[in-house]
Amino acid sequence: MMLARQTALVPLITAVVANVAAAHQGPDPIAHWSFNSRSVSDGVCKARLGADLRLEGDYALARDAYGEALDLTGWNQIASEATGSIGLEGADAFTVSAWVLIDEAERWGGVVGQHGEDSPLWVLGYDSERFTFSLTTVASDQPVEVRGETPYGKGKWFHVAAVYDGESARLYVNGQLDAKGAASGKITTTDDSVVVLGSRPDHPDSHPMRGRLREVSLYDLAAKPAWVAHTFDHGKQLVSMQRDARADALTLVVKPYLQFGTQTGMTVMWQTSAPGDSVVHYGPTADCEKELAAEGVGPIHEVRIEGLEPETQYFYRTVTTDTSGRSIESRVSTFSTAVHDDSPFAFAIISDTQTNADIAHRVATHAWAQRPSFLLHPGDLVETGTNDSHWTQHFFPSLDPLISRVPFYPVLGNHEQNASNYYEYVSLPDPEYYYEFRYGNAHFFMIDTNRNVDPSSEQHRWLDRALAASDATWKFVCHHHPPYSSDENDYGDLWQTSQSTRGDLRARQLSKLYDKHSVDIVWNGHIHSYERTWPVRDGKAVDGEGPIYMIVGGGGGGLETPGPTRPFFQNQVRRAHHYVMVHINGPNLELRSYDLDDRLFDTVQLRARR
Repeated sequence: MMLARQTALVPLITAVVANVAAAHQGPDPIAHWSFNSRSVSDGVCKARLGADLRLEGDYALARDAYGEALDLTGWNQIASEATGSIGLEGADAFTVSAWVLIDEAERWGGVVGQHGEDSPLWVLGYDSERFTFSLTTVASDQPVEVRGETPYGKGKWFHVAAVYDGESARLYVNGQLDAKGAASGKITTTDDSVVVLGSRPDHPDSHPMRGRLREVSLYDLAAKPAWVAHTFDHGKQLVSMQRDARADALTLVVKPYLQFGTQTGMTVMWQTSAPGDSVVHYGPTADCEKELAAEGVGPIHEVRIEGLEPETQYFYRTVTTDTSGRSIESRVSTFSTAVHDDSPFAFAIISDTQTNADIAHRVATHAWAQRPSFLLHPGDLVETGTNDSHWTQHFFPSLDPLISRVPFYPVLGNHEQNASNYYEYVSLPDPEYYYEFRYGNAHFFMIDTNRNVDPSSEQHRWLDRALAASDATWKFVCHHHPPYSSDENDYGDLWQTSQSTRGDLRARQLSKLYDKHSVDIVWNGHIHSYERTWPVRDGKAVDGEGPIYMIVGGGGGGLETPGPTRPFFQNQVRRAHHYVMVHINGPNLELRSYDLDDRLFDTVQLRARR
């Protein structure tokens, strides 16, 4: 949002908690936002003082024992000023005050900040353990950043204030000085800036805040310590709460998504902030007149719907009710059951989404625009499988435009770390780390190459039997590690030596099965680039029948580069974020690959061998 300059500067701190007595008399803030149902309407927070904020991204209002707060629930939380400047550009002193609750830790997190087009003016934020304060002045080439000493407890309310007086940057937590750093000069001036809530766009590794904001106030003077302490005193009831504040409201932690669709069934999953009953309303119209509940309660909900008609569109929404009688309802969305065996269909492939939610969201949005029947994911869904926020804040929100409407079929990557999170969030046939599924006239075999796949292994023996038993027109295999790759340094540093295995030797043990059972395409990730081989049989490129191996690791991870020379198997290679669409009509297959700007860069047509 473009900001107009504002000359009226009228400062101080008032009470920062709704339903708490007003603070002592004094100057007023130049901007003051309370996030409650009285002030937030139609995506705009009406300011008590200063300019209104237009709220963008995913948010809701949550109520706890002491009032309401802005609940940031998605991956794109920003609030930009809509009606005028906050007046801090070029200031030599200011204070920012906020009541904040952090649900998930982040390495680079933002509570509130003012950002120009190229750089931040200032940011009140947090990292994986503590609150932070950074600012950019005309006297310094680099931002000044101070880090607090007090660890924040996830799900607990804190009052955080940052003060700049022209000589130092101070950070206060719950009324007490927590950190101090030297700083001087006026705040950097910019013609255009925006107020940003719940994010740090100045950091490429920043991920939006999952948590709550109750109030934010800005002042064009440096607050005295007693002033900060007095402000905290008026809301300290919040921090004395003995229970987790997240339990005071029932919210959607993960919006509904789809798993393991068949011709007659679909699994709906979602997660709430507290356990509750799991109910799915569904039907042929948006009224969702049918209802199905799952037994038991839990924060991660799973409802399997059976008895559906093949190749049919359905509408659905979820409702969760906890033991206190509070309910949370999802939006209405759609899904389609699997097609008849002889019907044309298409599916998307996105891999290695990892920790770059923005890239993953873009490719998922592009893929959804082509209306695939489902999503195939060859692993590394997240950066760290044991980190809850990488699932709740990165993977699920970023892929929501797609996986809320079509089921996704994943395999384990190395970054999942075989964590329990993976098994709790997916619903696949046992043992889940390997499985198979049919769709149309195609048969998919999903393998975990983080485990043993040698000829004596359980997976190798199972895959041999399953491939032999399949009568499908098309046979596809998906696993994370690529048997063939031209990557510059994953399998030998090709800029320092000519020695390289040119792929994962453990995974390559499976290639004899692919030759033996006439597998058509093998999809892999792990390498963050795109590569398509010629048909390869018996370790050689062939002009005829042989599996094609494809690396499709461009869903978000940092890009990797091919080596300096072309190996025998390489047909197409590209260093770019991307997604792939596969279209099948009987014996005809068309594969198209698209970059981050949705531009086609590779295509191939195949004719079935069976």
